[in-house]
Amino acid sequence: MSTIPWQDKPENSNDVMWRYSNNPIIDRYAIPSSNSVFNSAVVPFGDGFAGVFRCDNKAVQMNIFAGFSKDGINWDINHEPIVMQAGNTEMIESAYKYDPRVVFIEDRYWITWCNGYNGPTIGIGYTFDFVEFFQCENAYLPFNRNGVLFPQKIDGKYAMLSRPSDNGHTPFGDIWISFSPDMKYWGEHRLVMKPTPFEDSAWQCTKIGAGPIPILTEEGWLMIYHGVINTCNGFRYAMGAAILDTEKPDTVKYRTQPYLLGPAVDYEQTGDVPNVVFPCAALHDTEEDKLAVYYGAADTVVAMAFGKLSEVIQFTKDNSL
Repeated sequence: MSTIPWQDKPENSNDVMWRYSNNPIIDRYAIPSSNSVFNSAVVPFGDGFAGVFRCDNKAVQMNIFAGFSKDGINWDINHEPIVMQAGNTEMIESAYKYDPRVVFIEDRYWITWCNGYNGPTIGIGYTFDFVEFFQCENAYLPFNRNGVLFPQKIDGKYAMLSRPSDNGHTPFGDIWISFSPDMKYWGEHRLVMKPTPFEDSAWQCTKIGAGPIPILTEEGWLMIYHGVINTCNGFRYAMGAAILDTEKPDTVKYRTQPYLLGPAVDYEQTGDVPNVVFPCAALHDTEEDKLAVYYGAADTVVAMAFGKLSEVIQFTKDNSL
């Protein structure tokens, strides 16, 4: 297994998660065509790491690009977007692709993203080598965002979190779970979590959405998610955590009342969309008790935050709504 990126907590920090001191790790101009690189997904691959990156070009066309890294911090991103071949369908139409997630299940790497097909829905594809990619049927009718697969089958079926939405800058959003026998037909849709009442936890009172691939722990599935409040200055995105039941992941056991990480430094507060911390990927090492989260900052760059896995779980339990 590749050694995941890590930096010890600063001596003066009392937070359960802390920022990498050399953030952002990927600049907005990381490839020649890009206007911004953010909201991207990373997995261990070979003797290092591979990723699928959201790179908006200077026409602000949204697409996904493959990339590779030895250490998970310094990345070589392809200059041309991923070209999909037909997977379990011949219908691979796509007006845009953004906000990918990646997970290894059984024998291949599965990619989900927000896919443009008469509005945003959840696209699904797979790869074995991050060179050839195969696109499958969209999971849902428009409109939907934040498709996040579980890393293993649950009761013999694939499982995916998502956030039904509208066609614009959705002013609402709940987290749902759906199941599939074959990565083609999705059903058994169940509500997982709703935004909180303003007076209970205002940072997540407008909408919420699943972030990185859930992590199976002894307490249940650790789900890092984003929450949004609509302020007088627009939407503000922060990062929280919940623990879902292992066997019935539509059951929430714990959920953070305070956020884990909110926009507070320049690269999170200033950019194309100010005040955004948007987690899309997480690496973990249970033996070393380490968690490394990749997040999009201000819809402009990619940054990292770290935490002790056990401390994040305990924080979630101790500070639950």
